[in-house]
Formats: sequence, structure tokens, C-alpha cells
Amino acid sequence: MAGTKFAYVRNFELPDPLLPDTYLVCRLDGHSFHRFSDEHGFAKPNDERALKLMDHAAKSAMIEFKDIVLAFGESDEFSFLFRKSTNLYNRRHSKILTTLTSYFTSCYVLNWSQYFPDTPLRYPPSFDGRIIVYPTERAIRDYFSWRQADTHINNLYNTTFWALIQKGGQTATEAHATLRGTVSATKHEILFSRFGINYNEISQRFKKGSVIVREIVAPESSDKAESLEPPMRDETPPFDLPRQKCSKVKKKNKLETTVEVLHCDIIGDEFWLARPHLLEN
Repeated sequence: MAGTKFAYVRNFELPDPLLPDTYLVCRLDGHSFHRFSDEHGFAKPNDERALKLMDHAAKSAMIEFKDIVLAFGESDEFSFLFRKSTNLYNRRHSKILTTLTSYFTSCYVLNWSQYFPDTPLRYPPSFDGRIIVYPTERAIRDYFSWRQADTHINNLYNTTFWALIQKGGQTATEAHATLRGTVSATKHEILFSRFGINYNEISQRFKKGSVIVREIVAPESSDKAESLEPPMRDETPPFDLPRQKCSKVKKKNKLETTVEVLHCDIIGDEFWLARPHLLEN
């Protein structure tokens, strides 16, 4: 930037680095999505097209930002976990938050017609975001457990609520009154006894949300390739490469990864034990 007399205004820009050696979680939420879903005719209680579009935008964001190792989504919300050692944008809070939020939103708009071919976008959607800093693996696991538990609670309520309206003929006010103070077992009973809906048979996507994970691709075994090559005797006299040159010759193998969309439990240990790289530094 040119050193003019006006350059002093940069002194008003405050640095906003996030704490080093901590996990970063960026959570994005749809802004006024109750209105947005009504305007665009989303199916109730769940519109699979809308959920797949959210997954698509989140997966695109993970492909773009390599330091995101895990994302979890429900309804109009997605949480992204950055690896503990990330130095993306020098860990500048505003830079990470605004870039990820805008990229996710752009992907949502760009791919709208793929999932809603007969519904033109009436006005641009928007998402707000926040970044939370977590110091420990336990806190990260509890965070994602909280979001998945919230998914189940909300889906059970909404499934019962909309069954009372769509199949039971109740108004929204009456349905809320029917469900006020009820526990999980009561909602299951209402669904099954009154509407023949077995909640356990509902899609895992709706009950558990979307888990988008960066998986490590297992390297192909080189045994087969080695067996095809005849042993070759080295006729050159032995010599030692200088240590500096050796370090250049030896290239560090980079793990190949792929981004996968799952609908599975992340509250228990099985998911995390199978993927220790997600929380490694």
C-alpha cells in the first residue's frame, strides 16, 4: 500500500487472531429461513431436496478449505471443524468467518437449480456465522454430540407436530398445545397409534443429520507391483549421499483424502475411534 498521508487510517484496524493450538468450529445458520422455506415451498417436516443442497454446499466448502476435517448439518445449519494446527489466513477470525460464510452461501445459490429445477429462486438466501474456540478433544466431541442430540429432539417434535396438522387436521396452535409438556415416548405413541408412523423407520438423514467427514484413503499395497519386477542387483559402488541432499531426495508422503457424506451416530465412541486423525494435531 502506498505510503501516503492517508495511510494512518490503517491504525484503526484491530488484529483479531484466534487462540493458537485450539480447535476452531465455525457454525453457519440460515438467516430468516422460516420465511425462506415458506416462500420456496419446502416440504414439511423435512424437505430432502433442501437438505441435500445444504450437504452439497458444505461438501464444496470442505473441498475448498483443506483444513476443515469434519462438518455436521441439520435443517438450515452447518458446523465446520478446523484441524487444531490450522494456520488458515494466519487464524484471523474475521477473514476465516467471512470467507467461509460467503463461499458456502455462493455454493448454495450456484447449485439451487440442481435440487429445485422447477422452483426459481425468488430472492437471495443469506447465512450468519460464528467461530467458537475449543481447547480440548472432549469439548469438541461434546459440541458435536450436542448438535446431533438437538437434531433428534427437533426432528421428533417437528415430525409429530406436522403429523397433527397434515393428518390430524389440527391448527398450528392446537398442535403446539397437544405437544406441550410431552416427553419423547409420548410423541412416539402419538405418531404410531394415531397416524401409523413408526419413528424408528424414518430416514437416518432426518434423525441424525448429515456428517461430512474427510476420510483418509488407504494406500494401495505395493506387494503386487514389487512381485512383477525381477530383483535387480546394484552394480554401482556404494556411496553415501550428503545429509542435506538426502533430505531433498526423500519426499514426505502426503496422505490422500476424500470427503464423504454420512448419516451416522457421532455421540458414541465408534465414529471417533475409527477416525483418530480428526482430532490429532
